[in-house]
Amino acid sequence: MEPAFDAVMLIGFGGPSRPDEVRPFLDNVLRGRAVNPKRIEEVVRHYDRIGGRSPYNELMLGQAAALNRELASTGIALPVLVGMRNCPPYIAETLAALDRAGARRVLGFIMSAFECEASWERYQQSVNEARAQLGRSAPAVEYVAPWSDDPLFIEASAARIADAENVLTPAARRDAQLIFTAHSIPVAMAATSPYVEQFTNAARRVAAALAIENWTLAFQSRSGDPREPWLEPDVRAVLPALHARDVIVMPLGFLCDHVEVLYDLDIEADDVARTTGHRMIRAATVGDHPAFIRMMATIVRRHLEGPIAR
Repeated sequence: MEPAFDAVMLIGFGGPSRPDEVRPFLDNVLRGRAVNPKRIEEVVRHYDRIGGRSPYNELMLGQAAALNRELASTGIALPVLVGMRNCPPYIAETLAALDRAGARRVLGFIMSAFECEASWERYQQSVNEARAQLGRSAPAVEYVAPWSDDPLFIEASAARIADAENVLTPAARRDAQLIFTAHSIPVAMAATSPYVEQFTNAARRVAAALAIENWTLAFQSRSGDPREPWLEPDVRAVLPALHARDVIVMPLGFLCDHVEVLYDLDIEADDVARTTGHRMIRAATVGDHPAFIRMMATIVRRHLEGPIAR
């Protein structure tokens, strides 16, 4: 029997790999949006503070390689490629390469845990535009369903928090405060999506898996028009109000490290924590945790086996 798909494409945001790519990357991200030039220069300085680059691309390529190995270990020889919205390898480039290789059906895996227009629909729009450029020979793309409540995602996230807790004494661990963060989005966008509900449910499941009762939600990395309401509270506003000395921050809405994690949390939020007398311990993103990679492979296998019930 013919396999249901010819390839898997992980679909991600992308990031600059060198200092000279930072401004062109930001131009790409902000194309069509009116953004104050001062804000752009501020973000350039953020990249300067983390070495003038983002590890996002290599980390996502590592996730693709890990998924490829996991599938191969179960006898599935299916290419796993990466397509980025804002940098090479662009979604259009990856689809064009698949087209040249004769691929007809591609399984798209959007690398975002929680759904909203910015985190899912824009990626699908980029895929549609790339397919339109290719014309009638373009491979069809089917997407995996949202997976933020998958037990293996919960397991991987809980394991990252447990690793972070290991630096604490048992007594400090009992008293520590856990903060889950996700990228802030406009309130109007959140109102038309399951973003907050998915974030809340995933956080609740992770906390329950660890038997942690002292936890809360926060948002981070807001941008855009300052007059437009975005989801709150910001993690920088939450930190000063906490009574616990030790705070574990889990960036649940981020699947691998990039500027929002390495600057907005590791530098900016940590500075706030230090100023207010807290010790902030940042849990790692799920990245290539074996449970997360197994989750991805399990989802792919389900699609290979036949139509997925919606």
